[in-house]
Amino acid sequence: QVQLVESGGGLVQPGGSLRLSCAASGFIFSIYDMGWFRQTPGKQRELVASITSGGDTNYQDSVKGRVTISRDNAKNTVDLQMNSLKPEDTAVYYCKAQRRTNGSFYWGQGTQVTVSS
Repeated sequence: QVQLVESGGGLVQPGGSLRLSCAASGFIFSIYDMGWFRQTPGKQRELVASITSGGDTNYQDSVKGRVTISRDNAKNTVDLQMNSLKPEDTAVYYCKAQRRTNGSFYWGQGTQVTVSS
């Protein structure tokens, strides 16, 4: 049974930091590209950051310099370190696993991040 379980969300003040973690199980984690997406009500889900199976990273322009994605293939986890958070970072954050060779993908259930004073 495939599972992606996000954790680490919560309420943080502007300028603060959060570290999101996604624990994967039920598939061969190391061969999947991983990504963090976010979504606010009425808007499309958007990519925040991604990391390939080989470790190459990509970031949305609005988070560059503030966010770092990393993965641990031994622990089957992918983390998102977010610093200097802004109110516009408020969203539900989702973890996604995708295999480039056949297009198969999985989503987590999401974790809420709220940036507010």
